[in-house]
Amino acid sequence: MSYLQLIINPGSTSTKLAVYDGDKKLLQSSIEHKPEQLLQFEKIGDQVPYRLGLIKEFLAQNNVRGEELSCVMGRGGLVFGLKMGGYAVNDELCEALVNHEYSQPHASNLGGLLAKAIADEYGIPAYIYDAVTSGELSPVAQITGMPEIRRASFSHVLNSHAQAIRYAASIGKKYEDLNLIVFHLGGGTSASVHAHGVMIDSVGDDDGQFSPERAGCFPSLALVKLCYSGKYTKAEMDRKIRGKGGMYAYLGTSDAREIEKMIQNGDEKADQIYQAQAYQIAKTIGLLSVALKGKCDAIILTGGLAYSKLLTERIRDYVGFLAPVVVIPGENEMEALAQGGLRILTGQEKPNVYHLPERKE
Repeated sequence: MSYLQLIINPGSTSTKLAVYDGDKKLLQSSIEHKPEQLLQFEKIGDQVPYRLGLIKEFLAQNNVRGEELSCVMGRGGLVFGLKMGGYAVNDELCEALVNHEYSQPHASNLGGLLAKAIADEYGIPAYIYDAVTSGELSPVAQITGMPEIRRASFSHVLNSHAQAIRYAASIGKKYEDLNLIVFHLGGGTSASVHAHGVMIDSVGDDDGQFSPERAGCFPSLALVKLCYSGKYTKAEMDRKIRGKGGMYAYLGTSDAREIEKMIQNGDEKADQIYQAQAYQIAKTIGLLSVALKGKCDAIILTGGLAYSKLLTERIRDYVGFLAPVVVIPGENEMEALAQGGLRILTGQEKPNVYHLPERKE
């Protein structure tokens, strides 16, 4: 049976589109957006008609008829309190995607909105899958030392979940049978704990280790002092934390290939920073191993930076005693969305239904 899926993955400067038959890719395209095209829209949700027109052009140009589609899969937005897996895009989820009492503003919020707009036109279902904010942290895991701030799940769930499923299949087991720690290594890094099919904890890119371009977590009093030093605006501090932090702040580049060339040419500082990156990643893995009480079947290193054998071997040297370290480099968000959609369409997974939280008076 054919399961034709339209995949929509909106980013801040592009809209990635694909058509899959099941998990087989038939078409893929990336539409780039000039900054001036998007600056005319005050809010993220205001971009829907503009991007919707481009999606319809893509379908028409490739002779894809909406009536032939089985579903539309959108990239999961940053809605608070989601579980891992798929969600049917209903009116309440759409409200959460544009109301930032329930979500964090981000271009990926358009995934569900655009998917529903297309799906409603053709009378087919729309889903999002493995949103960045997915996770089922226990009440204990949410507690910090400051009552005004609670920990929430925030990680690259889409790739991490897909690679965990892939690893389980490679050893002849089900994902639900294993305890895994998955570390996504990219421009931002994040880690997640998967306990028998449930993601019970995570460490995001501002909650732990630094990464190629993000500063990670550091002594809070020193951060407060820097914020109130008068040297930086809020926008500048935001950029120091996300975009110009991490390895970029020390070495002037976030490209691991360039950093490895520097190391090969005898740059001791580059070597030390790269070692520190591996060390901080390893410390996070050690921290998360506690959530599994040491019963970890494998540690999976994935994402674009996992192609760096130098980095992955340094990480392995630190954490190999905890569990086998498996390297599955790269990521494919479009394929992961298609695989999630196929599991829903074939009944292997049942999509969740989102309801808006009750407002506190």
